[in-house]
Amino acid sequence: MDEKDWLILKMVYEEKNITRAAEKLFISQPALTYRLNHLEEEVGVKILWRNKKGIKFTSEGEYLVKYADEMLYKLQKTKDHLLNMNDNLEGIIRLGVSSNFARYLLPDILKNFLDKYNNVQFTVFTGWSHKILKHLEQDSVHIGIIRGDHQWHENAILLNTESVCVISKTPIDLTQLPTLPRITFNTDPKLQQIIDKWWHQQFSQPPTITMEIDNIETCKKLVAKGLGYAIVPSLGLSNIPDLEKIELTDYENNPLQRNTWLLYKESEIKYPIVKEFIDFLIEYSTAHVKK
Repeated sequence: MDEKDWLILKMVYEEKNITRAAEKLFISQPALTYRLNHLEEEVGVKILWRNKKGIKFTSEGEYLVKYADEMLYKLQKTKDHLLNMNDNLEGIIRLGVSSNFARYLLPDILKNFLDKYNNVQFTVFTGWSHKILKHLEQDSVHIGIIRGDHQWHENAILLNTESVCVISKTPIDLTQLPTLPRITFNTDPKLQQIIDKWWHQQFSQPPTITMEIDNIETCKKLVAKGLGYAIVPSLGLSNIPDLEKIELTDYENNPLQRNTWLLYKESEIKYPIVKEFIDFLIEYSTAHVKK
């Protein structure tokens, strides 16, 4: 078995589908099937069963998947160590970033850092904050930037605090929100909890939801056309001018806010370039990101 076999086992196990796994591995389905058959012959056991409903790993196959995960982890750590073992500020930084932070702030951050350290490479994963947290826990990334307050027992630095707002095309009365058309968007559970808790504190009736959108950008554009109001975090509102914005407060009149955190494990700062990027992020946030 080699690295390619480990990757195949990991991907097939995650996808539970040969066709999807082959697409993600950029190989043909027959080539993937051949490799799996060859691997079964090599180890002398049945790894998985195929049927019309998909595939199911045998107990021996599950054991091999666990082995493959461990070997891929050790290989990545070895590569990290080799690339970052000297004191020079060079190497690879694996970064996991919440999608909206990545959309609005990450490009400038990476550009400014790479202008200063041009021998650095980034591997970037973006997605929901809870998925970035999982990448951190599994050591798939050196550093995570997540939005919202999550349970994390190692290093956590507050990068940004943003308000949660009602946005609309024209001025509106907050007391009338239940009767006005509301546009919602698909968001992470932590933000949804903040919004739902605020609503239940303010109103005894549900909102009048007229549109359910899969992303916040489309939601904001629909609001800008006067098709309804939305409740959104303030990050990224500056790119749509002329929106009415009301920053929300809770029942004790405290601002309704959402935090952005820089998370990492203590073991990661043994790499000089990772530590340098953490320091850069903190300095950049202090200088450029509104608190």
